Amino acid sequence: MLAGFEKSTGKPPEELSLPWKGMPDLKTGEETVEIFRSWRPHSMLFNLPNGNSMALSHEDECPLHPRSIVVVDDVYCIFLGMLLENTCDLRSHYGLSRQVTEAMVVVEAYKVLRDRTPYPPDQVVRDLQGKFAFVLFDARANTLFIARDRDGCIPLQWRMARDGSLVCSDDPNVIAEACGNCCTFFPPGCIYMSGDHPLNKIRAITWEDDEGNISSVLFQVDLFTRLRSIPRTDSSANWAGVTTVDGE
Repeated sequence: MLAGFEKSTGKPPEELSLPWKGMPDLKTGEETVEIFRSWRPHSMLFNLPNGNSMALSHEDECPLHPRSIVVVDDVYCIFLGMLLENTCDLRSHYGLSRQVTEAMVVVEAYKVLRDRTPYPPDQVVRDLQGKFAFVLFDARANTLFIARDRDGCIPLQWRMARDGSLVCSDDPNVIAEACGNCCTFFPPGCIYMSGDHPLNKIRAITWEDDEGNISSVLFQVDLFTRLRSIPRTDSSANWAGVTTVDGE
């Protein structure tokens, strides 16, 4: 899969740009999408508003980590992996049929809680149990929502493209072609909502090569720095993903 969001939508953390400063061969977000399309000619491509895009291919798909995409009421979601044990409970809770996929469960949970604004964004994922990652885009609100399970079982990577856009993919070959090693894994057990309120600060830790150049960036949760957020009524211990990466 591949998802690309222009700068005003994706609002990627500035630290994502550190490893590639001065690299002339780094691709733009649009060029990265074209690389994916050329390598996965049978992929589904969604051209979204404001120059954003999402693409999905089932090529080389692992049976234990299937990929799916759904579109419901201008909400687009690419889901990687599987939910376990409580999928039936989630379908029942949101009044969904047995045929509803994991991606649709995520979309419906997002829509229900979105319409109860304001709400803590971790509510969408706190009841999800399994090995998963997803990228959700609300076209009406121009909002991006990314999450990964607490164990980081799905290899989701993100980076800032040369034009400042945000690119996410689980395809290491496409990432390597577009940006070499200038990429980092999305933090496990975290959620990202462009323009939302973080609960804890995510700090970027840089790694340098033998020549002193920044070769990679690792994002870690600073549990000792609590930020002001919207009021909460639930327990933040329910799911490790209550921490968000602030995109502003």
